[in-house]
Amino acid sequence: MQIQTGNQQFDDKAMMQDALMSQKFLTDDYNTYANECASPQVKEQFMSILNEEHQIQAEIFQEMQKRGWYPVKPADQLQIDQTKNKYINQNPSY
Repeated sequence: MQIQTGNQQFDDKAMMQDALMSQKFLTDDYNTYANECASPQVKEQFMSILNEEHQIQAEIFQEMQKRGWYPVKPADQLQIDQTKNKYINQNPSY
């Protein structure tokens, strides 16, 4: 499927990429809103919305990955250990 807007054409892959980026921006915004809430009730609502947006983002990501549009290679154990040690060393209370 393709959609044309102005001079641009969007195929399924481009639409999914756009949706994923939009979800990333939305979760950033809702995270900020939740962090800056003075009202516990409003904060709870933002946290609920944030969780829903993360679920939508995960569904889009999984669909893109299933179609081969977002390939992810697994990290090797050395990379995992190096990253873990980097953050453990930054916070000695762990």
